[in-house]
Amino acid sequence: MMFTIGSEIRQARKERKLSQEHVAKALGMSRTTIGQIENGTVQDVGVRKLVRLLEFLGLELRVRPSGEPPTLEELREKEGG
Repeated sequence: MMFTIGSEIRQARKERKLSQEHVAKALGMSRTTIGQIENGTVQDVGVRKLVRLLEFLGLELRVRPSGEPPTLEELREKEGG
């Protein structure tokens, strides 16, 4: 799960042409932490930090039962429209 979240974070950051260093400084985190989150290798990250990072990049965290197929809305969002 963290790998998937990290991958989405990396993609959003790159789309906005932001460096890990820029994001880290803006949020008061280390560049190493941002890199570990993006790679899915972070050992421990608080929910508040993760939510701040997501919000900074215009993303949100959603919760739904595991194993459920994606909703039509989720499929449309994934396709970009």
